[in-house]
Amino acid sequence: MSKQIIVPFGPQHPVLPEPLHLDLVLEDETVIDVIPTIGYVHRGLEKLVEKREYTEYVFIAERICGICSFIHSQTYVQGIEAIMGIEVPERTQYLRTIWSEYSRLHSHLLWLGLFADGMGFESVFMNAWRLREHILDDLEATTGGRVIQGVCKVGGVRRDISPEKLDEMVKGLKGMEKDLHDLTSVFLHDPSVSHRLKGIGVLGKADAYELGAVGPTARGSGLAIDIRETGYAAFDKINFRPVVEHDGDCYARCAVRAKEMFTSIDIIEQCVRKIPDGPVDVKVTGAPDGEYFSRAEQPRGEVIHYIKGNGKKNLVRHRVRTPTFTNIPPLVKLLKGCELADVPVIVLTIDPCIGCAER
Repeated sequence: MSKQIIVPFGPQHPVLPEPLHLDLVLEDETVIDVIPTIGYVHRGLEKLVEKREYTEYVFIAERICGICSFIHSQTYVQGIEAIMGIEVPERTQYLRTIWSEYSRLHSHLLWLGLFADGMGFESVFMNAWRLREHILDDLEATTGGRVIQGVCKVGGVRRDISPEKLDEMVKGLKGMEKDLHDLTSVFLHDPSVSHRLKGIGVLGKADAYELGAVGPTARGSGLAIDIRETGYAAFDKINFRPVVEHDGDCYARCAVRAKEMFTSIDIIEQCVRKIPDGPVDVKVTGAPDGEYFSRAEQPRGEVIHYIKGNGKKNLVRHRVRTPTFTNIPPLVKLLKGCELADVPVIVLTIDPCIGCAER
């Protein structure tokens, strides 16, 4: 009879870029149960609403996560604007959409490099991060920050982008596409990678739905769920379709992220072509009095900012539900029944962000 043992996985592990901790219950080399532990990176962000005015708190909201910082600030200010009935200029909506898709490119390229590194593809890792530098350069040139942009504010954005710079950004992205095709083809067509990923860590469509999977984790299992289709920012004026794969395995989740990068480039190109002239902010007076669930599509999936105000300069409540937190129950399902050697690969395919999940 096989003896059960418990093996701790993380928060420090050579493959993990994030301090995720899992207790793996093993029989021989097979994982029969998984016990996740949350709480290593608690920063008390939700308590800070009592100390910072709602206009200042945007700087805290975007520091929930460095990789998807802009979309956190965008989601937060959208919630405040909805409570206060603020109509931001149309140009602002396009600029927010452009920067959010740049954030998605930045995040997916970072993930691709880390995933390649975890599988031993060092050249793919270096080339993914080389391309990511071009994305960060454009973010820095247009917002002033490479990772934490600080450009979103209640009522608009703090900076505009000149038509010349917008054209230059599109040319740079179109020029990057060939290198991106070469890079992603390793994960889409290389037989050794396919052998390592196909049929491993399968999450069925029904399980993905019942366990609340979001983002590429859900879309890799055949669920066409993408909050961008609700039409926030300028997405209601953009033509795009969510990338969906149906096998639900590690390969499918990788394929979704690889293909989404080309969708992001197309969205940015459409935004530059359609962006109208005009101001980028409006004057804001008063304070929020009410509550709102603000939603957006981060690189890892749907993020929710619950905001409640009582007409004073400090919010009553700010609660965040991040996509990684939502994807942990599906991860537990994915890991049950897998081999111990496949655990790092399966974990990396949900692209965990523990700073987001634990706040």
